[in-house]
Amino acid sequence: MIFNLNERETIANRFVAELRSVDIQGDRMRFRRNMERIGEILAYEISKTFDYEEVEVETPMGIANTFVPKEKIVISTILRAGLPMHQGVLNVFDDADNAFVSAYRRHHKDGSFEIKLEYVSCPSIENTVLILADPMLATGASIVTTLRELLEYGTPKSVHVVTAIASASGIEHVQRYFPKANLWIGAIDDELTAKSYIVPGLGDAGDLAYGEKLQD
Repeated sequence: MIFNLNERETIANRFVAELRSVDIQGDRMRFRRNMERIGEILAYEISKTFDYEEVEVETPMGIANTFVPKEKIVISTILRAGLPMHQGVLNVFDDADNAFVSAYRRHHKDGSFEIKLEYVSCPSIENTVLILADPMLATGASIVTTLRELLEYGTPKSVHVVTAIASASGIEHVQRYFPKANLWIGAIDDELTAKSYIVPGLGDAGDLAYGEKLQD
């Protein structure tokens, strides 16, 4: 399933627009908060797919019946760019367990690259709702590599990928390897550059959130 926020006229479109805008995204705090907001909105949408159970809640005036999720949730992200969006999802599912993966593109002289994983911290994901938050889904290679690694820790009940901007080809790549994964997206762009960056995209989400890095 693909859920695209950009297909609906909501306040979320303003947050996506501000993430993209060269006039606004230079404010790192605002950039991080807008990424967090998109995570919060998409987490709320994901919650509509959960199984619920009725519980009684004691108030100062009596008993109220309400429905709460039955799911055990694990939220995961790819360091460092994914942290603001991860926080947004965690703001909604505040009792979730969490997983963190360090992955990056290792570029070769011919212009190609491979995804290298250096660190994984993950609880059991057996029979959980697994949510992977990453701001950019470009080629889909880092998402596929990360999901494969996380699935070494159990078989989840369902898998959800949360991203602010995705490319059409990246979506196809993830669906090819994980056809049952649900994709929750702020906006979908059609193009990738020769170096596999999304166009029009928004730039480097990690640098915009936390500052430029020195890199070989």
